[in-house]
Amino acid sequence: MEETELHVHHPHHHSSDRLSQTVALFTALLAVLGAILGYQTNQLMDEVLLQKNDAVLLKAHATDQWNYYQSVSTKMHLMELAKDLSPEGKQKQFDQAISKYKKQKTAIKASAEQFEAQSAKANKEVSQLDAPHSMLAMAMIMFQIAVALASVTALTKRTWLLVMAGLSATLGIVVWVMACTVLY
Repeated sequence: MEETELHVHHPHHHSSDRLSQTVALFTALLAVLGAILGYQTNQLMDEVLLQKNDAVLLKAHATDQWNYYQSVSTKMHLMELAKDLSPEGKQKQFDQAISKYKKQKTAIKASAEQFEAQSAKANKEVSQLDAPHSMLAMAMIMFQIAVALASVTALTKRTWLLVMAGLSATLGIVVWVMACTVLY
């Protein structure tokens, strides 16, 4: 007796293959978007750290200048004290040193204030650069949720989970675009 091979078409099987392909492509697209987003986030954080480092260095220079200002101020006060304590005929010799220290104090104060202003400006730039960071992190979380939902879709064959994954990914893209508008 000859065996006949029966080919039964299972429509569910075909739609399952299509769903698996869709999930695979969707997940691959999310991986690409996530990689780009991760790169952008890392670049942003590198820039934030460099700017913050500059702000700290400028603040340190300002502190150094203020310390120098105090040192010169102390020297000037010592010269004023020496002048007051010296005999009348010898007081004039301290005037030149006192005058020199007064001029130095003015220049040092201007330098310290300039460093402080530069530090404040750098800190403001850091704040502006760092502002979209939490938005970029939220976008990445939305992509990760989408990948998780897509993985569960592949296991359970529940298409509504893929729709939820798509919504999560879309929300991630919207948040990403919003972060970029703040950044640029």
